[in-house]
Amino acid sequence: MTTYILGISAYYHDSAATLIADGRIIAAAQEERFTRKKQDASFPSNAIKYVLEEGNIDPATVTAVAFYEKPFIKFERLLETYHAFAPKGLVSFVTAMPVWIKEKLFMRRTLTSELALLRLEKAKLYFTEHHLSHAASAFYPSPYEEAAILTIDGVGEWATTTISHGKGNSITMLKELHFPHSVGLLYSAFTYYCGFKVNSGEYKLMGLAPYGNPDSEQTKEFVKIIKEHLVDIRNDGSLILNMNYFKYATGLRMTHDHKWGKLFKIPPRSPEGEIQQEYMNMAMAVQQVTEEIVLKLTLTTKKLTGCNNIALAGGVALNCVANGKLLEAGVFDNIWIQPAAGDAGGSVGAALAVWHILLDKPRVPDTPDGMQGAYLGPGFSQKEILKVATRYNASYNKVNEMPAMAALIAQFIEDGNVVGWFQGRMEFGPRALGNRSILGDARNPEMQKRMNLKIKFREGFRPFAPVVLEEDAADYFNLKTASPYMLLVAKVKDEICNFQASANRSIMDRLYQVRSELPAITHIDFSARIQTVCRSTNLPFWTLLQEFKKLTGCSVLVNTSFNVRGEPIVCTPDEAYRCFIRTEMDYLVMGNYIFDKRLQPEALQSIINEKFKKD
Repeated sequence: MTTYILGISAYYHDSAATLIADGRIIAAAQEERFTRKKQDASFPSNAIKYVLEEGNIDPATVTAVAFYEKPFIKFERLLETYHAFAPKGLVSFVTAMPVWIKEKLFMRRTLTSELALLRLEKAKLYFTEHHLSHAASAFYPSPYEEAAILTIDGVGEWATTTISHGKGNSITMLKELHFPHSVGLLYSAFTYYCGFKVNSGEYKLMGLAPYGNPDSEQTKEFVKIIKEHLVDIRNDGSLILNMNYFKYATGLRMTHDHKWGKLFKIPPRSPEGEIQQEYMNMAMAVQQVTEEIVLKLTLTTKKLTGCNNIALAGGVALNCVANGKLLEAGVFDNIWIQPAAGDAGGSVGAALAVWHILLDKPRVPDTPDGMQGAYLGPGFSQKEILKVATRYNASYNKVNEMPAMAALIAQFIEDGNVVGWFQGRMEFGPRALGNRSILGDARNPEMQKRMNLKIKFREGFRPFAPVVLEEDAADYFNLKTASPYMLLVAKVKDEICNFQASANRSIMDRLYQVRSELPAITHIDFSARIQTVCRSTNLPFWTLLQEFKKLTGCSVLVNTSFNVRGEPIVCTPDEAYRCFIRTEMDYLVMGNYIFDKRLQPEALQSIINEKFKKD
């Protein structure tokens, strides 16, 4: 009889649900994709309904529900923290306590009530520790029988960083760093001070960092200030934060702004204010410090475990620049990073921890990737796509065979068009990996500007990621391993770069300088956040890249998530079509259907016919 376990993360940010069957992941999705509220923290009712539907199971057959952290321990940390810092933090204490007493302190009752509404009252409810959920999400889906596990985030219950050893179906915790000392919260403090939103803007800070001037005395001074006044970094990677400069432990914001202002001699940046060079230098400084800490932690992890493989999770594991530096350092032979490394992935780890640790079930041998490419969300039939076309009286044409579709779309992209690409099951985690993507020609020097300002409606400085055939990645990038989840940054090959790019210009001037033969994906420091695609994981996407290579000799495209600024990635055909109509995308491909808002079906069909006549 199959054992079904439901994993849940909720009530902080990125609520999600995961269903496993005898240890195999069946489905996983974030609640935001259904409610359309970015980083929705509410109980993931919609995500749970989806994963049960995807598994085609009666809720009554679910054996266990695993929640990704232990609320009582978290409450203990909250009380002890307020006590330690008293009388500071009174306003925050008064604000937080009613919510905790009313809702979070009685989490078992709250969860039991919510689960009953979904007919899951028969399932036994378990609570796993936050960092164990992260560790399990990293190790169990990895291809390694034995591995070191490093989890780094803001904070769970008490832990902010853990080092563990995974072997077979067991995970042994070896070291922990406790709140309030946290590299994740250090990075978030700078995210806030540079004008971005905490818990969602950290990747913007990472994208801004390369615009800093590494040779500037200001950048060097910022690094010095951080290390002398804000954080004491030990040789093993552990750290102590000077809490005189931080307010997150008891306050309603991250930093003591006036103290930071005196230290750095710049005020906190207004969220919509101009990004001046000093904030770019500040972003670079904290990125450098973060990379130093992460590298020291990995050296300690290697020393404690003796393993040649490492699995990573926690929000800091989404810092793909630091991941790239770790790969380059060669501390470990192999690196595997959970694609939903943040709290959403905790739902995966909680379910797997119950299966492997509590129930003592063995892992499935020889599984190359338990996350299955992260294609774990909803998929839609051709009939459902056609219903959307009918609803909106859309102009569309049908191409029955994927190779023919791929050849046609490759031609459209080569002609300078931007294409929405909606195929198969939605990705789980923060990255679009070829099933809910917007695609463009990486060789086009106008593509980055157009996609940022006319389609994504987002900050112009933010880079786009390349997607490349796995077998060709080494031809374009200094990357010696696969990067299926877009979580590794590497340098673009010297031979295709133009090193005449000047650093003495405004941010926007520098942004649109042509730095390589792939200008749309080459960041200001000649790096790129790479996704590699293999045939066995995503055949339609791989086929498109192959056709583009046949046509142009280049197997690299721009791949960005199918959404606009401030919205979650699209989930349904209806959402994809509405996003297509609201932006300046040229074509939308959903399943076997091509949509064009400019041409009537007859005109589009003539283009298709002409293309296939030439072939």
